[in-house]
Amino acid sequence: MMGTSLFIGHGSPMLALQDLPYTRELRSLGERLGKPEAVIVFSAHWVSRGQAVTYTDGVYETIHDFGGFPDELFQVQYPARGSREIADDIHSLFAASGIAAERNASRGLDHGVWVLLRHMYPEADIPVIALSVNPLLPPDQQYRIGEALAELCERRNVVIIGSGATVHNFRAMDFGKPDQADAWAKEFDDWLIRHIEAWDTEALFDFLKQAPHARTATPDYEHFLPVFLAMGAGASNKKAKLLHQSYQYGSLSHLIIEY
Repeated sequence: MMGTSLFIGHGSPMLALQDLPYTRELRSLGERLGKPEAVIVFSAHWVSRGQAVTYTDGVYETIHDFGGFPDELFQVQYPARGSREIADDIHSLFAASGIAAERNASRGLDHGVWVLLRHMYPEADIPVIALSVNPLLPPDQQYRIGEALAELCERRNVVIIGSGATVHNFRAMDFGKPDQADAWAKEFDDWLIRHIEAWDTEALFDFLKQAPHARTATPDYEHFLPVFLAMGAGASNKKAKLLHQSYQYGSLSHLIIEY
């Protein structure tokens, strides 16, 4: 069985505790995909200047990398194990593409990973490999990093996830709109979805100039880049499909795109 590449918006950490149409969609997605060999997640909350890959067979620490939330959220644990064997496979594919990567044996799973996986794979019984995001690289190089793993999706039943947010601007959020979309945020996402489904990488790589409201939508650049990482990982097929689109607080986007 071939693997799958997805971009998934990880939203607020509170999603880990919420029962919403979006979290129900995540649970349904996990059920549809079945039990893969491993889940590989590029997380916007692991920023590094070079590509890094977790490297352990042990149980990860659950990192609560946020503040100001209810105590209940800090009690959440996601005790997934890693897989050095699959991490070695990833490392070899990066090396074959001329991409330097380091193995990290000590990092746990940040909320860009476990908030999603708690709904998709609640038993935490599937090996997880987390990968960092380097916000110093332009979109075409992000795509190339993801593309280095496209072969993995062809020969192994893995799920590769780019975890971030297409619209992520704290200053633009309106907490009086818990489940509504601001028109500008949806306009940006609609442009993005249209060009992703057309696999128009030329326009996508130039999104800052071509997409409406791009700078307002993406000041937290590291959150946007997993779009390209996941797209690159799905480059063998060059097909994309929007599975879900919703919003919290006016502009915090919840998108699921399957490649």
